[in-house]
Amino acid sequence: MTYSISEVAKELNLTVYTLRYYDKEGLMPFVERTPSGVRKFKESDLDFLKIIQCLKLTGMPIKDIKDFIEWCSEGDSTLQERYDMFIERKASVEAQMEELRKTMEVIEHKCDYYKAAIAAGTEDIHKKNKMGQSVTN
Repeated sequence: MTYSISEVAKELNLTVYTLRYYDKEGLMPFVERTPSGVRKFKESDLDFLKIIQCLKLTGMPIKDIKDFIEWCSEGDSTLQERYDMFIERKASVEAQMEELRKTMEVIEHKCDYYKAAIAAGTEDIHKKNKMGQSVTN
């Protein structure tokens, strides 16, 4: 079974424009074409595109994704490079998650702050902490 570019776009929640851009950038050398040039996507192509989407979500540049795709086409001789790349991506995502955790702490603090202020009917309850120092909102 094969899929059209619009079917793939819908399935992966991408635009046709994005898929064409990926193709133009060399991220889809695996996709076959009909003699008239129409792309024919196989199930395995969708799986590969999901990995590309995953790497994009980590903030990986197109150039680096292209390197990964080239390594895949080179076969087993590039297993170490691909492994190292995913270890690097893992570390990058873990750092992003830590930043998001810190951001969530601030947001939770502000939710608590405003919840208490709403319950009291004023922010004045937050103006001074136990040491008598001003507290900012």
